Amino acid sequence: MTVTLGDYPLFIGGNWSSGISDKRFDIVNPATEEVVATVPNAVPEDMHMAIEAAVIAQSEWGNSVASYRSQILARAAHLMRERVEKLAEVMTLEEGKPLADARGEVLYAASFLEWFGEEAKRIYGDMIPANTPEKRIVVIKRPVGVTAAITPWNFPAAMITRKVGPALAAGCTMIIKPSELTPLSALEIAKIFEEAGLPKGVLSVVVGNDASALAKVVMDDMRVRKISFTGSTEVGKILMRQAADTMKRVSLELGGHAPFIVFDDANIDDAVEQAIICKMRGMGETCVSANRFYVQQGIVEAFTDKLATRMGQMRVGNGLDAGISVGPLIEPAAVDKVDRHVQDAVDQGATLISGGKRHSEQRGYFYEPTVLANVTESMLVMNEETFGPVAAITPFTDEDEVIERANHSPFGLAAYYFTRDIGRVFRLAERLEYGIIGVNDGMPSTAQAPFGGVKLSGIGREGSKYGLEEYLDIKYISLGGILK
Repeated sequence: MTVTLGDYPLFIGGNWSSGISDKRFDIVNPATEEVVATVPNAVPEDMHMAIEAAVIAQSEWGNSVASYRSQILARAAHLMRERVEKLAEVMTLEEGKPLADARGEVLYAASFLEWFGEEAKRIYGDMIPANTPEKRIVVIKRPVGVTAAITPWNFPAAMITRKVGPALAAGCTMIIKPSELTPLSALEIAKIFEEAGLPKGVLSVVVGNDASALAKVVMDDMRVRKISFTGSTEVGKILMRQAADTMKRVSLELGGHAPFIVFDDANIDDAVEQAIICKMRGMGETCVSANRFYVQQGIVEAFTDKLATRMGQMRVGNGLDAGISVGPLIEPAAVDKVDRHVQDAVDQGATLISGGKRHSEQRGYFYEPTVLANVTESMLVMNEETFGPVAAITPFTDEDEVIERANHSPFGLAAYYFTRDIGRVFRLAERLEYGIIGVNDGMPSTAQAPFGGVKLSGIGREGSKYGLEEYLDIKYISLGGILK
């Protein structure tokens, strides 16, 4: 049965609009290849209008009291939870992930609004001891100003709220440019903020399939003081260069190539279950998904067998169907990339344990959950982010070797390791060159913790009190003449 969601408008300056060009484009369900909705194809003039509205709204919003901003974020979080089924269905239709995963993402997304709404009331300054009796030194924190967010398709709700939550909490207005592949969740979130009472102009959602043209408007306008981007390292580098001309603050959450290390003292069954969570969440299309599985020599065969068994038990299909745990990849190019990585590994001598081909029984962009053994460092799966349901397993002998191999990557977003040796827990935490470390934990992400990487995986942090700081300027006030 074909499910359609109809025609969506843009949300610009608090108003719903068909866009200046009146042109539209289709949103395709990756599980069925059917059109589920259409959206306006915004042009640069639409983005200009969004920026103008944000500039006008910034003064009043930036000077509003924290409790007011907190209440709006709390209402938005409540509405997201109240509408979890509707939002999850929209997400599954546009992005493909199974309904259970989509529900989890909606709740995860709501947690950022709730958490940052609470933190809005805890934006503190400082009183610093002065060097003379006549002076006082005061530090206050003020909103950066107008901000913009460019968000990806793989978490079409959570990657928005992880940015808009701290922006609104800090008193910043924001323009969101969601992925053209999955804009419907963003527009549904805009409806929620409108109902929550967010003033006009504070938030805009501009959708268009010419991402570079829309981004250029944002990057060229000096009134936009910060850009937050989640996506590829290649695009992140372009945005960082463009930001230099107007000295924009940047937060860049970019690509990853996460190692997943299992030591011989680990609980193998627990490590396998955590590997399933880490590898197969979102079909492996996440920036923190495990890519390189390093398993100590003595347990590599047992771990491989157990992981292959679990991967083989996962049902592949349309995320709207009951019992489905693996949905489609986002588009045909994603399937091609996964298949290329698998074939390259097999051609170079890797052993195909399970899966290894497109899912022929399904219409849509499906690939079988795949386990590769005897993988070597020369293979594509060990050097490029696969972004798909492929677990590439390679043995290692000792701790120093695996640390060196795990760090031998230009990326540094997330790393995982499994051990019951408390000394090893701290040694690896300090020596692995990654911004997020999961110790016996395959899913460490949460609203109150800082999310972000090092090296080519980005700049800045999202979530936590550190994520709020990204949207605040520090202002130093020197007060003289106190004793006169």
